[in-house]
Amino acid sequence: MQMENRMRGRCMTSAPTVSPRQSLCENAGKYLPPHVLRAEETVAARKREERERLKKHVQGLINRLSEPNMASISGQLEELYMAHSRKDMNDTLTGILMSACAPGTAMPGRLVMEHVLLVSILHRTVGIEVGAHFLEAVVRKFDDIYKKGTEGKECDNLFTIIAHLYNFHVVQSLLIFDILKKLIGTFTEKDIELILLMLRNVGFSLRKDDALSLKELITETQAKASGAGSKFQDQTRIRFMLETMLALKNNDMRKIPGYDPEPVEKLRKLQRALVRGASSGTIVGSAWSGAPMISSQQKAPQKPLAGTVSAKMLELARKQRMNTDVRRNIFCTIMTSEDFLDAFEKLLKLGLKDQQEREIVHVLMDCCLQEKTYNPFYAFLASKFCDYERRFQMTFQFSIWDKFRDLENLPATNFSNLVYLVAHLLKTKSLPLSILKVIEFSELDKPRVHFLREVLHVLLMGTEAEDLCFIFTRVSDNPKLGVLREGLKLFISHFLLKSVQAHRSAEEASALRERAELATKALQGRPSLRM
Repeated sequence: MQMENRMRGRCMTSAPTVSPRQSLCENAGKYLPPHVLRAEETVAARKREERERLKKHVQGLINRLSEPNMASISGQLEELYMAHSRKDMNDTLTGILMSACAPGTAMPGRLVMEHVLLVSILHRTVGIEVGAHFLEAVVRKFDDIYKKGTEGKECDNLFTIIAHLYNFHVVQSLLIFDILKKLIGTFTEKDIELILLMLRNVGFSLRKDDALSLKELITETQAKASGAGSKFQDQTRIRFMLETMLALKNNDMRKIPGYDPEPVEKLRKLQRALVRGASSGTIVGSAWSGAPMISSQQKAPQKPLAGTVSAKMLELARKQRMNTDVRRNIFCTIMTSEDFLDAFEKLLKLGLKDQQEREIVHVLMDCCLQEKTYNPFYAFLASKFCDYERRFQMTFQFSIWDKFRDLENLPATNFSNLVYLVAHLLKTKSLPLSILKVIEFSELDKPRVHFLREVLHVLLMGTEAEDLCFIFTRVSDNPKLGVLREGLKLFISHFLLKSVQAHRSAEEASALRERAELATKALQGRPSLRM
């Protein structure tokens, strides 16, 4: 199926983005009529113009950014996120912010703080991918500049951005400690400058968050400094760094020249106010501002406008048996989206209701199962819908039950993709373990034993212990799920663990037994977990 190349690499991977023209409808030397080429060129030109307009709009907002209008600017950017593709917005915003905050000359600290504050607000109100995208770009650029040893202040500016991403809770202390340890490991003059820069910006916050790690870092630095000996002609900077660390250790702010926590604290208060205000309004990351997503009157969705969906895409929809306007619209929306969040928002914007809305689940399931290899994109999209409204949980549950009843007729690839989809929805708590209650454990045939064994193996081995306990404990105290609990315990002991040694390594078998024991105890309820 040609669509797999389009979708693979979208979610949670670092694979390069592949354009629809490259993968969905690979030309492979085929003749394309002039009118098809013209239509596609028109679409491409329209997208370029739209991105250029978006860039000018965002640039204008960032140019006016300041503390007093932070609420207004962040609100307008949220609206742009709702109206445009996430990828386009992330790329545009990150590029503009990087240009504004990390030139080759020294930047005012206040300006950098305000720009990073904006990122932190959008990180909370729009979605964590905003901060993640920006952080990745900053770290990559910093690593590149640092390795090249480029003159100028660009490296310092990027490092200050990372510091304030921690100050405004976009990243945790673990990343900061990791970076500092790497700098201590090489311990050049530039490294010492950067260590000082970081400690001046976030030193006391690090002490508050993880005093033990900071103490270990200071000890490691002192040992490195004493071992450096005569490596540096000028020892002044090293002594200053050690004095700064001693001041942090003793919680003595007065000993650090120019240290003033007031600006950061003031902006943190603003951040809390804006985030709290946003959380009481729209649904973060899924609501559309302006025109409602679902109108009060039921309407059939419009057919794709000519030129907005390529002829190749419509042909692909036909091959996948998307034989109604609703299904074609859903299919083309999914296939032309930038990522699962973009797909989620565009599908909501179609304004489907009742049976039409349920077609989203059916098309999504069909696409997922038809892929030649499992593509996590569909699982993340499914999770997003399950978390959005309970009615989507119910539709996915019924759709999965239909597949359970037909397991013996599923091709091997579809079977495998269903295993990973179900395991993902269970692992992310998008669906409860009770979806397995329709399985007759007393009448298990070979396909169902194989399916259940694979789902449980992926779930047990791919889930953190705490989450695993939560997932299995949820079905422990419901009287109506007694048959499911006993069936799962029996299946784990007789089917899952007895065959594990023959198919797995000794290490993996041991880990699986440990997880299986944890799950079995969780099925018996919380008291047994405390024993």
